[in-house]
Amino acid sequence: MLRNGVDLIEIDRLEKINPGIRTRFIDRVYTETEKQICGNNYACFAGRFAAKEAVSKVLGTGIGEIRWKDIEILRGEEGQPILKLHAKAKSKENELGIQHWAISISHSRTLAIAFVTAQ
Repeated sequence: MLRNGVDLIEIDRLEKINPGIRTRFIDRVYTETEKQICGNNYACFAGRFAAKEAVSKVLGTGIGEIRWKDIEILRGEEGQPILKLHAKAKSKENELGIQHWAISISHSRTLAIAFVTAQ
């Protein structure tokens, strides 16, 4: 069975978060490796946010049952997004029998989008 998920986010949603809240938000949503990959690049964070949402849609759970950090979007040797699942997200992947994932992330100056397929 082929499953897919997509999510779109306005990049400035992350840029406009109150600075006092922004650090807590980033710490709650992103792993240490994701934070290192993105640095201060809000388009990078937004793309990963969209990818995490899209993955949660593929898993049929949304965010809640599965935590943000259970879904990790890394960077491959050629810069491509690489998915790594942990904890409940990994369990759900196994339950659904998903063996293959494909992730695409793109952004313009204002929007970030992620499209995810799984089989």
